[in-house]
Amino acid sequence: MTTPEFTSNRDNFCYRHPDRQSFVLCQRCMRTICPECQTQAPVGVICPECMNADRKNRTPAQKKAARRWRGGGATMAMTRGGKPVVTYALLAVTSFIGLVQLIPGFKEPIIQALGFFAPFLYPNLFAVPFEPWRLLTVLLVHGSFIHLALNMLALWMLGQSLEPMLGRTRYLALYLISGLGGSVMVAILAPGSWTVGASGAIFGLLASLLIIGRHIGANVTGILVILGINLAFGFFVGGISWQAHLGGALVGALVALILVKTKRREQRTLQIVLLSAVVVLLIVVVAFVPPLILLS
Repeated sequence: MTTPEFTSNRDNFCYRHPDRQSFVLCQRCMRTICPECQTQAPVGVICPECMNADRKNRTPAQKKAARRWRGGGATMAMTRGGKPVVTYALLAVTSFIGLVQLIPGFKEPIIQALGFFAPFLYPNLFAVPFEPWRLLTVLLVHGSFIHLALNMLALWMLGQSLEPMLGRTRYLALYLISGLGGSVMVAILAPGSWTVGASGAIFGLLASLLIIGRHIGANVTGILVILGINLAFGFFVGGISWQAHLGGALVGALVALILVKTKRREQRTLQIVLLSAVVVLLIVVVAFVPPLILLS
């Protein structure tokens, strides 16, 4: 039962629908709004008037990005909203395994169990078991705490932008296919070396951000410089698998190109077919090219 004081206070009712009781405030103007008037924002909800004001205040670049990603029945939007749960899950799992590696006696067994070494894919050539899952489990293990920390920081920073933009499924596909591309490049160019780390997938995310940014008309000079410096760094500093970086970047750029060219709803099947074709191509390459190199 409501009291006369309650009903006489207009702050207890939606300012656009005076007959609708509500206790939710717009996070911009702090006026009461009913469920019909609520629009989800990055933090809380906003009312229609504040949402319209935000749209009017967008820069030309933001308006262009919104048209490109949300127009024409697009399946991806620049601001899908929601928390980047896939990024958080990847961070949690990878960090947990990395921290277990810090326990004395666990580091080497974990690396030997999950790290990538091309001969494990070819039991007919070597006295080793067939372990193809190493192409992806390599993303979970790292050589040192600094290695882990730098990769996880990059994953957190890139995931905050890419996952809400692409959606969780596409973002996870981008991460995994980029990581696969890094492992395949290692198998081709350095088949006799052990590699660990999520760097291949991280470089794939970075390259995809470059492709997507270029597609929506953003200034990608900074991203290009960062990508170039990091790639070059791997060539001149020992102990870094530049092969994984290069493979991840190339495959990540290809996956991003597929995503931006097939973003409309009616192109969803084509998108799945093309991404599947990339995976099949990588598997074919890693199945036939490295054995020829190892036998030569």
